Amino acid sequence: MNRSMSLRFVVYCCLFAVTYFCVATCSVRAGGQEANATLTVFAAASATDVLTALAKQYEAKHPVKVRLSFASSSVLARQIEQDAPCDIFLSADQKWMDYVAEKHRIRAESRKDIVGNRLVLVTPANKPLTIKLEKGADLAGAFTGRLAIGDPDHVPAGTYAKEALQNLGSWAALKDRLAPTENVRAALKLVELGEVDAGIVYLSDAKSSAKVAVAGQFPANSHHAIRYPAALCVTAGAGAGAFLEYLAGKEAAPVWAAAGFVSVDR
Repeated sequence: MNRSMSLRFVVYCCLFAVTYFCVATCSVRAGGQEANATLTVFAAASATDVLTALAKQYEAKHPVKVRLSFASSSVLARQIEQDAPCDIFLSADQKWMDYVAEKHRIRAESRKDIVGNRLVLVTPANKPLTIKLEKGADLAGAFTGRLAIGDPDHVPAGTYAKEALQNLGSWAALKDRLAPTENVRAALKLVELGEVDAGIVYLSDAKSSAKVAVAGQFPANSHHAIRYPAALCVTAGAGAGAFLEYLAGKEAAPVWAAAGFVSVDR
């Protein structure tokens, strides 16, 4: 090998070493910042709008992608039980979070209540109704058609609705007029379309739609407290904990409040 070729060989080796070092260093730095990481969040359907907004807000400040999957808490819990890949589970009640905890599918120490909600009666916006929801109120006589609620056997909003109707003494008169749905947003949709005369949904759902009107709010003591617990799934990856803390933190609080959710004591 002549001197010219030797010099070129040395230069090439140096360039390769520098390039490799730079790539390796950038990769480590990117890994440390969790660049291009994807977080999968399973969340109750009633959190669709607010969680979508919060995810975008978080993505704008962090090198991650938040992938959201919305459905009834019961459906999501059973998917998690069957080892569906998930980083965070946000339930609309304690029952289904307890369920996945009993199946050892969440990290129990990470569990916390994020927000609360209220239960309201809604009607199509072009058929407004005002009724004071209290014991003795003739709710069944206030409208003639069906009442949309989440399926009381599976959907948290439906379970709360059944409790409230029973406590107010209206369940017996309305149970045969129900239009049960797979989640609370489906109940809201039936009211929006005018396919039912009324529905029971969360206040946050009512606030998300200009097509429905709030007829009344159920007393807080007529049903179990509405709480949204969240926890890391056992399959949670790096960065999931930070996003969970963000959802429960001060930066996200005004977004939850604007959407109709209420704060909870932790």
